[in-house]
Amino acid sequence: MAQEDVYEKVARLMENSKKTVILTGAGISTESGIPDFRSPGTGLWEKMDPMEALSTKVLYNDPKKFYKSGFKILLSMKDAKPNKAHYILAQLEQDGFISCVITQNIDNLHQKAGSKKVYEVHGQTRTGSCTNCGEVVSIDLLEAKVSKGEIPPKCDKCNGVLRPDVVMFGDQMPEDFEKAWHEAEDSDLMIVIGSSLTVSPVNFLPGLSKHLVIINKSETPEDRRADAVIRESAGEALSKIVRYLKTVQ
Repeated sequence: MAQEDVYEKVARLMENSKKTVILTGAGISTESGIPDFRSPGTGLWEKMDPMEALSTKVLYNDPKKFYKSGFKILLSMKDAKPNKAHYILAQLEQDGFISCVITQNIDNLHQKAGSKKVYEVHGQTRTGSCTNCGEVVSIDLLEAKVSKGEIPPKCDKCNGVLRPDVVMFGDQMPEDFEKAWHEAEDSDLMIVIGSSLTVSPVNFLPGLSKHLVIINKSETPEDRRADAVIRESAGEALSKIVRYLKTVQ
């Protein structure tokens, strides 16, 4: 299949699908200046061990270490802005071509771009919560407390320990994952964008959809069963697919 034809094929799959869901990973946000986790030479995890830096073990047992390293990673995403790919997905949702976005990312960029139905299966960096009473607070409050030397930060209501609402290594998956699973099961088409599909249990989701498209710069374990594979940046690939969508009827 000629490279140009693959964009048309994806457009036709979207046109014929009764329900299309999107699954995004770190690769969609690299164009917003957020390093991904595994790209050779640029991956975040080449510089530190994520299973330690962003683990419940360090968060609860060595909070000073967590707030010196892992927490800074979370805060570094706060000022990032959506890129072309995020805006295209928000428009596709508005136009009725996609049902929802399931994201492994914690950078809030889908919401900033205008996406409405977003399942954050690894949590998010907008809020924190109390591990004792469940009080939800802004991430800015956590940051302010930590900057004043309050480590771990404490809840103003019950004096329990506050933590970011991000799924750490060692955490259970959030309610959004269960909802995402049902969305995937109910879908005709899943389009994976910027994910290497190596992190469990999210990498089980593509197998639940009838049809699969993968847009990722490197190989994934699901490439063989995909209807189409595009090795390109998210913004470039989606721009080309959208051009065909406008003409396919």
